Amino acid sequence: MNDDRIDNEKNKKEDEYEDICYICRRPESKVGTMIRIPNNICICSDCMQKTFDTINNNGTGMPYMDLMNMNPNMMNMNNMPNDIPKSQKIKKKKEEEKQPALDIKDVPAPHIIKGQLDQYVIGQEYAKKVISVAVYNHYKRVATGTMDEIEIEKSNMLMIGPTGSGKTYLVKTLAKLLQVPLAIADATSLTEAGYIGDDVESVLSKLLAAADNDVEKAQRGIIFIDEIDKIAKKKSTTNRDVSGESVQQGLLKLLEGADIEVPVGATSKNAMVPLTTINTKNILFICGGAFPELDKVIKERLSKQASIGFIADLKDKYNDDADILSKVTLEDLREFGMIPEFLGRLPILFTLQGLTKEMLVKVLKEPKNAILKQYQKLLALDEVDLIFSDESLDAIAEKALERKTGARALRAILEEFMLDIMYEIPKDDNIGRVTITREYLEKKGAPKIEMRGVEVRKIGFNAE
Repeated sequence: MNDDRIDNEKNKKEDEYEDICYICRRPESKVGTMIRIPNNICICSDCMQKTFDTINNNGTGMPYMDLMNMNPNMMNMNNMPNDIPKSQKIKKKKEEEKQPALDIKDVPAPHIIKGQLDQYVIGQEYAKKVISVAVYNHYKRVATGTMDEIEIEKSNMLMIGPTGSGKTYLVKTLAKLLQVPLAIADATSLTEAGYIGDDVESVLSKLLAAADNDVEKAQRGIIFIDEIDKIAKKKSTTNRDVSGESVQQGLLKLLEGADIEVPVGATSKNAMVPLTTINTKNILFICGGAFPELDKVIKERLSKQASIGFIADLKDKYNDDADILSKVTLEDLREFGMIPEFLGRLPILFTLQGLTKEMLVKVLKEPKNAILKQYQKLLALDEVDLIFSDESLDAIAEKALERKTGARALRAILEEFMLDIMYEIPKDDNIGRVTITREYLEKKGAPKIEMRGVEVRKIGFNAE
């Protein structure tokens, strides 16, 4: 009975995918019913007829299978694997489903999206508000389609922020909350078509894989292109700019909305990989980057106002402005190396703030999956309470600011100081509580250890 149930479930799952012709690589939905030959190989009627025509013209009169086995220049079908991997199959489109792919009632309001982001992302209030409204408007557009003669444009976004400010984490959290496919691509690996590296279409291949090869589902997903500042136009070079301006131009049609042929189960097109068509009209593109040296471009523009006279600005007025990136304009980005056509397809521009000491302390302890809670959970499995004093949290935040890598520095610092504790605690079953102090973090003392059964007062942010 169990074997029958397993077989039924397997057959039901396989029915969701359509076969692909082994020769021309077209799916069954385009070429009609396939002809199946041994070893689970499918060939469309067009390719089969062409094969027979070739045989007749050559006058061999041999059956198809014999010709395939005897001709050394063609593939021997008997040596083919029994199973075709699912990554080489395309999910069938269900024609009976007439309702829209996304119900407008299922799209959460902006304040609900921001409220959920608040549970995971600390600070960045303006960025969370912008991204919540943009995503809400985008999925309303997807759910309703064209309303009368008014067609709503896409809400593609460009977010700028220093490293470790939460750009990638913000998008990951957003996709998890909306339960839509998410593909994260690195712009540094993209090159112009014909050169070594990934073509711009590879970002769609990642989205299709994230959607389990379901084209309909992929066409309403989110693509996050990180390190977008790395494809800026080179200032001066004698070599062809295959990873800069050319990539920006290649991304234009994706951002605008077009039918793109995408390889299934691979990131590059070749004769052995089936292709499917994805329309990018309803795919939300979010581009992010740290844009180093952009602050200098902004300062140079702002300091041009400095001149002789009583109302002149001092040239060093903006040197200590920690929020200088918020003053960015499209002109600054063009000066940085982004082409106008690319910027025009990213209508929503916003910046993230660099994390302050107070924000870093909140990142340590407040989010649902805060890093301190992770360590406390690990030691709780050994029945040990882990407490961090308020002074120790300040010390961790100060050390993270010195490294200038944002929230990423927090984990590295904690790993360094928690190593000895995580190693020594399991040695003694009588240890009941460990308190991390500032003295320990500054290497001037040791953590406070309490044995079981001893009444101690809880300190730190877990105080009762």
